[in-house]
Amino acid sequence: MDIHLTINDIPLTVPEGTTILEAARTINIDIPTLCHMKLHEMHYNNNIASCRVCVVEIEGRRNLASSCSTPVMEGMVVKTDSLRAIQARRAMVELLLSDHPKSCLTCAKNMDCDLRKLAAELGVRAISYEGVESEFEIDQSSSSIVRDPNKCIRCRRCETMCNEVQTVGVYSAMGRGFETVIKTAFDLPLSQTACTFCGQCLAVCPTGALTEVDQVDKVWKALNDPNQFVVVQTAPAVRVALGEEFGMEPGSIVTGKMVASLRRLGFNRVFDTDFAADLTIMEEASELVHRIQHGGRLPLLTSCCPAWVKFFEHQFPDLLDIPSTCKSPHQMMGSLIKSYYAKTLGIDPKSITVVSVMPCVAKKYEAARPELAQSAETADVDIVITTRELARMVREASIHFDHLKDEEFDHPLGESTGAAIIFGTTGGVLEAALRTAYEMLTGEALEKVEFEALRGMNGIKEAVIPIAGKDYRIAVIHGLGNARTVLEKIRAGESDYDVIEIMACPGGCIGGGGQPYHHGNMEILKSRAAAIYREDRAKPLRKSHENLAIVALYKDYLGEPYGERAHKLLHTSYTARRKI
Repeated sequence: MDIHLTINDIPLTVPEGTTILEAARTINIDIPTLCHMKLHEMHYNNNIASCRVCVVEIEGRRNLASSCSTPVMEGMVVKTDSLRAIQARRAMVELLLSDHPKSCLTCAKNMDCDLRKLAAELGVRAISYEGVESEFEIDQSSSSIVRDPNKCIRCRRCETMCNEVQTVGVYSAMGRGFETVIKTAFDLPLSQTACTFCGQCLAVCPTGALTEVDQVDKVWKALNDPNQFVVVQTAPAVRVALGEEFGMEPGSIVTGKMVASLRRLGFNRVFDTDFAADLTIMEEASELVHRIQHGGRLPLLTSCCPAWVKFFEHQFPDLLDIPSTCKSPHQMMGSLIKSYYAKTLGIDPKSITVVSVMPCVAKKYEAARPELAQSAETADVDIVITTRELARMVREASIHFDHLKDEEFDHPLGESTGAAIIFGTTGGVLEAALRTAYEMLTGEALEKVEFEALRGMNGIKEAVIPIAGKDYRIAVIHGLGNARTVLEKIRAGESDYDVIEIMACPGGCIGGGGQPYHHGNMEILKSRAAAIYREDRAKPLRKSHENLAIVALYKDYLGEPYGERAHKLLHTSYTARRKI
């Protein structure tokens, strides 16, 4: 049923159930918001109406209404630009600012803060309200996320993302009135909760209440230590998002400029995590084939995403024998650098610092896991920085990113195939694995390497892939809430698959918590995914087992894929954890 209404003297028709905010946007009227956001493909619409910044005036009503939560009605007459509505919005922002720290210049989100931007747009030049500011303890307990409740505006985006979208259930609002605060259960530090460190709370937070643990200073210190050989590696999703930090269009591929900037920063070697993604496929595809041929436990679940790994350790400890035991690509790369490459160069692994540039804040937590280490003294990866942190380093060094000439990764740990680059988007890991597993199982060349059924932004994708006379049931999932849905069906015996890819973040790594903020705009994620597939198609080799550097690595050092040495260096184990 269609509804007819008028907004700012403009008549329009929208479907029943549409909110005033949504209706206004159809005619290019932008009502300011703080708590509201929408991720269409994830069927997520946060209409909590807690900030009251989007209020509008409705003819015949005494009180102003929040446009994000008020549905349209037949004949409704709305004013979004009345003096009363504008003054009310300004008053709400001033009230928020009255209880907000005045540390904007040094805040980690000072250029990405929605509250700051909105204050500027509404012309707030003074704060009319004075009062005692809230004082809460800052939680710096984890390796990934810093939680500063003093900067929280109680928009509850993090709560909705954590509880409804990711279904982790770490955050909830506690207290009443001025004392309200978003907390963890029992006010536990994040490190003692079931937080997966996916960073999606951080990605949607409109202020600096949630930020990543900053490790930029550690990188600068390592780069300026003459006794350290500093190696950097970059994940596939970074190269299709980094350009956004320097004003480029979403989906710009900046691989060559990224490599050049890293050399300017002073890294001794610049390697591509794509090399280790090819290595991951060799191990994961071999593990899948081994399970198929020897009656092993299926489905095999991919294990590249550390947030997803921590999720199943907390939520599904009875299924710990299903996921692949493969380390994630950047951990495999760190392990190789501290063993194979150190031996090749004749360098003590303890004098090598491995820095990973990742689209993900959970990778910071992952690098600190004790089982992902060469020894008690030597970690596989020493420091993890996000795409945003790398951009900050480039700016700090006064490097004109857009003027850089393209450069190539160092070899041999910089060579890769198209299968590796697609790791960065949902469906990519499984598509890459199938390109290799198909040829392992059939002994025949796979002519059509693109598995279209595994692509796209649907939260749960299913397909049946025929290989060697057998139909393999496949699922691709992104978002932990979707993962819970599928795993609960597997646990109950209601679903049956052979292999499943799961990534914690919307769109996979391209939507990671360490990427440039996309503010819920799925078109940005689609542009990044399209860039990933463009780079795949441009590669001369598109199957991981065709990477000659990988072939040489197995011949000269690792032995057989999924063999004894490969298990020691490239595989891991999982731990059952409590659900709080």
